[in-house]
Amino acid sequence: MASTDIGNLKQALTDAFEANFCERGEIGASVSVFIEGEEVVHLSQGHTTRERTQPWTEDSMVPVWSATKGPAAVICLVAMEEAGISLESRVCEIWPEFAGGGKQDVTLRQLLSHTAGLSVLDEAVPMNDYALVIAAIEKQAPLFPPGTQQGYHARTFGFLLDEIVRRLTGASSLGAHFHERFRDPMGIDFWIGLPQELMSRVATLYPGKLRPELGKEPFFQAFNARGSVTSRTFASPAGLSAVQEMNRYESLAPGYASMGGVGSARGLASFYAMLAQGGEWRGRRYVSETVLSWLETTISQQEDAVLHAPIAFAAGVMKDAVDASGEKLRNIYGSGVRAFGHPGAGGSLAFADPGRKLSFAYVMNQMELGALPGERTLSLVRALG
Repeated sequence: MASTDIGNLKQALTDAFEANFCERGEIGASVSVFIEGEEVVHLSQGHTTRERTQPWTEDSMVPVWSATKGPAAVICLVAMEEAGISLESRVCEIWPEFAGGGKQDVTLRQLLSHTAGLSVLDEAVPMNDYALVIAAIEKQAPLFPPGTQQGYHARTFGFLLDEIVRRLTGASSLGAHFHERFRDPMGIDFWIGLPQELMSRVATLYPGKLRPELGKEPFFQAFNARGSVTSRTFASPAGLSAVQEMNRYESLAPGYASMGGVGSARGLASFYAMLAQGGEWRGRRYVSETVLSWLETTISQQEDAVLHAPIAFAAGVMKDAVDASGEKLRNIYGSGVRAFGHPGAGGSLAFADPGRKLSFAYVMNQMELGALPGERTLSLVRALG
């Protein structure tokens, strides 16, 4: 990319980034963009708390909620490939007890594309008891015939992947295996299971502010409707229902693979830069072409039964949904048709665009309401061109 183009990109991002602080209530945030494996833009500004006692720097980290799912999916896919497991394999071939509740024919393709019907647990189990959650999943019957409907597995997804990784690799957890295979050798600032000594670098999260127009959106109507699939999904398993709970070390230490990741914008963007570079980073291959093809290829695109919006899923990651002519319905992951990644509640976002060899990550501590990115995030994505 020519230096002039990089200069224009940086100026466009800087303008959008500063507008978020001036016009949209940003407290502290970072954005990082890599092209061809090199960071070409890094912006950090603001404060780690509302009291403005500590500046937000390029080393500031923050919980990123469901943006954790992207790295979690990649380590699961790597473990599958190394074990000779395909997307068409049945989950119970890895995890025999999973077959309970009539799930014996559920495939990894269905599980990874959120079409397994397992977003809701009938049994009320606490998120912080891994064994109880796994036992509840093993007994759970699918909400709908697997493969027939798409429903975002907001919380159960991480436990499903975690158990698969443990059984395939013998690792103590998905997070521990991620650290061994990616975080430590790559030296990236992203954790699925935060060490206590790093807690001082973690910014304080603040919940989004309710706006009257949000109440009219189908997702919020479903989320607030008692007994709906959406409200039950975001309570399965139970716990961590308030944003302030994510500011406690006890909530970040376990490494919940659906929503417990903590990192900096540079850390997340570095991970996706490796994927955008064909799975290579600093002269070493981390991810195979097979896994990359799983990440780029849409498996399911439907009006999601949980998110109440058209959502496209590849193997564990999201892509932009497209119309019949292949045009994107929205640009959450930039302009590239090969792009994939995952957002986090409140606005955090990270993705790779292999077609442009570009990666992007944005993290912040003033959340917006919603499961999908809002204007603060999307203004930065648009600035990428």
